Amino acid sequence: MVCVGNEFGMYGEAFWPKTFGADYETTTLLKPLEAHRSDLTLFSHLDHGHKGGHFAVHTFLTGVKAAEAKAMPEGGISLDQRAAEFVGSRSRFPSLTIGSADGLHGGCQMSWTRTGTRVPPISGPRELFHALFVEDNADARRKAVDRIQLQGSILDAVLGAARSLKKRVNAADGRKVDEYLSSVRAVETKLDLDRRWLKIAKPRTEMSEPENRGLAPDLPAIYDLVALALQTDSTRVATLEIGGSFAASDIGIRHGYHGLSHHGKDEENIKLLVQIELYQMEQFARFLDRLKSIHEPESDGTLLDRTMALLGSGMGNANSHTNSDLPIILAGGGFRHGEHKEHPKESNKRVPLCNLYASMLQRFGVETDTFSTGNGTLTGLEWA
Repeated sequence: MVCVGNEFGMYGEAFWPKTFGADYETTTLLKPLEAHRSDLTLFSHLDHGHKGGHFAVHTFLTGVKAAEAKAMPEGGISLDQRAAEFVGSRSRFPSLTIGSADGLHGGCQMSWTRTGTRVPPISGPRELFHALFVEDNADARRKAVDRIQLQGSILDAVLGAARSLKKRVNAADGRKVDEYLSSVRAVETKLDLDRRWLKIAKPRTEMSEPENRGLAPDLPAIYDLVALALQTDSTRVATLEIGGSFAASDIGIRHGYHGLSHHGKDEENIKLLVQIELYQMEQFARFLDRLKSIHEPESDGTLLDRTMALLGSGMGNANSHTNSDLPIILAGGGFRHGEHKEHPKESNKRVPLCNLYASMLQRFGVETDTFSTGNGTLTGLEWA
């Protein structure tokens, strides 16, 4: 499962086809994906029902705002982290989150734990390359062993103190302690994972170590590394946050990405904004090309056949700060694709975006009928 999101959505008139079904017309922003028409599905009128402008962008993979998360059965966990829980220690990295904490309101924050903590992103291709393929030297490995032992001792002490405290507090405070214990258990799981994989060599690659140049020019290298991470089974879940640190100047546009997203219907601003979004779509299409070129002997198919690649945003229209009608594309993953699917516009018939996420989790192997604010799986999305 690969989830890609940007902070400012897509310019609707260049993104949305006016027709539906298998014969929908190609638009400016969909043109780079034309070769993959049979490999993807475009969804109209899916969203989380939120209002909140840029702050609601952070709910893209969760479906809930931070203030609402505590009332949810699974807290504020994001789609990718729910899938990562299912993977556990079967891969070196249960998930990889790549992006930046820079940008408007902290950038494009997509990955969240059950307790509402943001999963810190890997900042660039160089750091990602090191995590995937570069072995620590002997001194670093010794320090890692010492760190794991020390953290294990601290956790033992913390767990004992927290359990003792829970016996002496009221019900409300007891729930707070339970939240704390849940966080501690997550760290405990991470330590067990570190112990196991510390003894297993990392895979080798012929790819040269990349340099960090900035999120925009680094997108090709990041996508290549994500494909390699999937191919080597270093991870089965990856998330790419294309946030405010995406500098339009790095692709020759001398205007700010955020400023252009508030185009005010100015034709020149719209033209430049579409160039930025077209570049992002071209890189996503290139990523699908790469996945489709990798043969998977186990299934006699391609890596794209076995990988769900989600592209979207928590922002529907950045110019008007609306979070409805989110631009959503799902490629690969063994689903039956090739259509532009229309869902009801009416609020009383609205289909939650989280229904798509429940379908993705089921396809991933998670035994669940719902996710977050959804009310089931997505009708009409079938396995191939």
